[in-house]
Amino acid sequence: MHGSQASGKGIHRQQRHGEHRPAARRLPLCLLAHRLASPDNIGSLFRLADALGLEKLYLSGDCPYPPHRRIHRVARATDRVVPWQRVQQPLPLIQQLQQQGYRIISLERTTASTDLEDFHLPSGGRVCLIAGAERHGVEQALLDASDQCVHIGMQGQNSSMNVAMACAIAAYHITRQMLRKL
Repeated sequence: MHGSQASGKGIHRQQRHGEHRPAARRLPLCLLAHRLASPDNIGSLFRLADALGLEKLYLSGDCPYPPHRRIHRVARATDRVVPWQRVQQPLPLIQQLQQQGYRIISLERTTASTDLEDFHLPSGGRVCLIAGAERHGVEQALLDASDQCVHIGMQGQNSSMNVAMACAIAAYHITRQMLRKL
């Protein structure tokens, strides 16, 4: 190899934002965020939903909703482009989604949860991923309504991580499986 190729000089150039082309359609994955308290976490979920092409974001329970200055700032304006809906009670929504063929997956460590690494998306999989409050996680009623629970294997002292980070990991894992099946 020539010197410039061996060192990597001239091979990579950071893309400009205008060079990005969004996908033509959204993936059949929606996210139900229940009782999140932090506007920053909600803003992060909007940005995540846009980045991965999620179908919709549902916000339920006692949480801040757009328009909200901090949500908008963290979301970097994706709160204006991501389809979202405010839901007063999540259980009727879960039942409706199940009737539409969605698999309801709670992101929570439980006595019977599956490690995300071992989760395999069923064929034709439409998924609603549930994330719970920062301090208390997914409520028992929502766990009971779920088809499955998954968790992220933790290696450190702490048994959990920030809800937006956990959703990013889980949603990325699920969307990669969806894209392989297209």
